[in-house]
Amino acid sequence: MEYFAVQVWTGKEDDFADALSSDPRLDAAAMVPKRALDVRRAGKIRREVRPLFPGYVFIAVEADRLSDEQRWILRGSRNFVRALPNNVAPRPVKEKDRRLLAHFMSFGKVADISKVRFDADDRIVVVEGPLKGLEGLIVRVDTRKRRAKIRLDMCENSFLVDMGFEILDRAAKGSVSSDGEHPGQS
Repeated sequence: MEYFAVQVWTGKEDDFADALSSDPRLDAAAMVPKRALDVRRAGKIRREVRPLFPGYVFIAVEADRLSDEQRWILRGSRNFVRALPNNVAPRPVKEKDRRLLAHFMSFGKVADISKVRFDADDRIVVVEGPLKGLEGLIVRVDTRKRRAKIRLDMCENSFLVDMGFEILDRAAKGSVSSDGEHPGQS
């Protein structure tokens, strides 16, 4: 099975994927990888589900290329922008991109909130969830919003994506015990 990336109007990913899924001539599955985020509005925190790669839909086909008919169906679909790398000769996503897609798809339809800890040096340690294994891609951490901004490279483009996390506990920084000694000293 090969995956092809299609750029669509941002915010219309689900509409595009639904239209393709209902077209029996396409003979392919359209996927929109998603992530969950806690969003604060008017003092209330709500969990929202958003596309992981805004503006992109991934098409899974059995063949190693898109047929002429499949390309015409895509191009004629509402909200279509372009196939990657171009409309004339779309190519399957590379192996590195396929592994990244598989990582996020392994969490189901929605990559949920990760569980993290912070070590004594205030470094993030991912215990479980979609951020596990991607610690090296974390660019910035916002503990107030409980988000980690990660840099993902997909289809020769670089994306900064916010992923949500839940803090399990925080290691005490330079903590001192009740007898005035640092832990581990005797």
